[in-house]
Amino acid sequence: MTTLTKTAPMVQVRGLHKSFGRLDVLRGVDLDVPAGSVTVVLGPSGSGKSTLLRAINHLERLDRGYVAVDGELIGYRRSGDRLYELKEREVLRQRTGIGFVFQNFNLFPHLTVLENLVEAPIAALGRPRAEARATALGLLERVGLADKAAAYPRQLSGGQQQRVAIARALALEPKVLLFDEPTSALDPELVGEVLDVIKDLARSGTTMIVVTHEIGFAREVADTVVFMDGGVVVEQGPPAEVLDRPQHERTRAFLAKVL
Repeated sequence: MTTLTKTAPMVQVRGLHKSFGRLDVLRGVDLDVPAGSVTVVLGPSGSGKSTLLRAINHLERLDRGYVAVDGELIGYRRSGDRLYELKEREVLRQRTGIGFVFQNFNLFPHLTVLENLVEAPIAALGRPRAEARATALGLLERVGLADKAAAYPRQLSGGQQQRVAIARALALEPKVLLFDEPTSALDPELVGEVLDVIKDLARSGTTMIVVTHEIGFAREVADTVVFMDGGVVVEQGPPAEVLDRPQHERTRAFLAKVL
């Protein structure tokens, strides 16, 4: 039985299986994400990319396999050779260390931009309101939205809303950030402003897993590119290898359509 240690990768995925009814969505996925690295996951629709992200922070229960973040099993505890699901309270505690940025922003419409960033650190981490507010203002400045603190989400463009969503994820000081196609809901002219924020995070050493169709972003920012198809990892490696010299026919066929 594998022993989890702090010297393990920041994110460790082993033998992940997930089915919905008779549909096998993940069929034995293994993945290691070192601390401070950027992993970009590519693949056609239905390949299991989003389900993999949701499994990492236990938004999806696993059928087989396990996920560990910073050496800690996510969603389960081990007793002997068996895994037992944690209580929801424990899972919620674990999720504070796993930031998740969704396609559709998921901001609270009745809260201002600043309030969207402040409430979770107070509730989940016990931060004093003044401290949470100061941190939130700093994060808004970091994503270029310091002047929008008092605005409501409906008053922002899609790109601005997604930048707020990234700042909100950062407010919980996560060990890893997951991005599920963060630009897919945006008008083309707004994609760049969001990718620029993610690139800045990459330069600062934030551990990230990014599901995206932005091949140029993958080439520029990723340490590792993972290509998934049919619920398995078909190929992975540095961008120059996977994108420019893919070894598998499925990878070559996919890239021929999107490049």
